[in-house]
Amino acid sequence: MKVSTLISGKAVYTVTAETSIATLVEMLASLKVGALVVSPDGIRIAGIVSERDIVAALPIHFHELGRLHVRDIMTVNVTTCTPHSTVAELMTLMTDRRIRHVPVVNDAGDLISIVSIGDVVKSHVSEIDSERSALVDYVQNPR
Repeated sequence: MKVSTLISGKAVYTVTAETSIATLVEMLASLKVGALVVSPDGIRIAGIVSERDIVAALPIHFHELGRLHVRDIMTVNVTTCTPHSTVAELMTLMTDRRIRHVPVVNDAGDLISIVSIGDVVKSHVSEIDSERSALVDYVQNPR
């Protein structure tokens, strides 16, 4: 299965590097997402910022959290994939890099979507369930 099947009709939300941490937290909560792609224009990727980045910043910057911006805590070296990547490749990538969100880019490197570990797990469970159903049908209805 290809990543393109996971992103069909899925929105990707972005934030700028100048966004305050307070606004970032509000956006994550209201959009019910775990990460936002950092982009100046919704196309080019400058970074990614997740709930995990916020939590990691707390012990270091707790006393100045109100003065911080996304640029102060975002991950700059962003791991991406393409719609042509397989879900199996994506699972390996997420496991090896210990990441839960991967932006999807086109051949030019422009942002087109984002895939979460939840999307991957849901797809994998669906695939396993389909295989199980096919096997049960085969066993119950031999030809």
